[in-house]
Amino acid sequence: MLTVENLHVRYGQIEVLHGVSLQVGECEVVAVLGANGAGKSTLIKTIVGWLKPALGECRLDNQAIDSLPAWERVKRGIAIVPESGRLFRELSVEDNLRLGAYLRQEQDTRKQMEFVYNLFPILAERRNQIAKTLSGGEQQMLAIGRAMMSNPRLLLIDEVSMGLMPILVKRVFQVIQELPQHQVSVLLVEQNAFEALKIVHRAYVLENGHIVLEGKAQELADNPLVKAAYLGG
Repeated sequence: MLTVENLHVRYGQIEVLHGVSLQVGECEVVAVLGANGAGKSTLIKTIVGWLKPALGECRLDNQAIDSLPAWERVKRGIAIVPESGRLFRELSVEDNLRLGAYLRQEQDTRKQMEFVYNLFPILAERRNQIAKTLSGGEQQMLAIGRAMMSNPRLLLIDEVSMGLMPILVKRVFQVIQELPQHQVSVLLVEQNAFEALKIVHRAYVLENGHIVLEGKAQELADNPLVKAAYLGG
């Protein structure tokens, strides 16, 4: 579904990504693991269209999307859960969800909202509550739910576990693991390799803007270098 090939991205004269290549298949959950500053968020921002590559390309269904604005990429089935969620904090849960469906018809919006409420029953209970009064875990669920309102085929998730209690990390990751059952592929960028490798099919390790390892989740979980750097082993 998604192919990233030889991607170079710069901030001014400083290159942050150096020839990154990766793939995400249909109904697959793939992680990009790495420490803070490795270039993970830059990768996500480039795929979604917030940054332009200096070299290389991103393809969706084998069609280049680098020239498309971010809204057109959403229209083609890409959605993002940005770092820290970036909710509309003064609006209600339901209003946040509606803003995630701005490209959809009202009838489709109602149907998708029921899907999100089934995915996250706590959001249905809190539908009239102001977003900033939700707990950290509930806010992350709302951020995922808002992204799902566009009925994406590919969901990009940036550091979903950041700041969450371990029990909430497990709940949010469980939902991510279930998304392929709803015909959604996921590219998850994460520092929490321990939990991420439990739910993904494959993973890449990004260090200083380079992909240094890739493989099936269990292979990387058993890799001594990954254990030493990310799993505390």
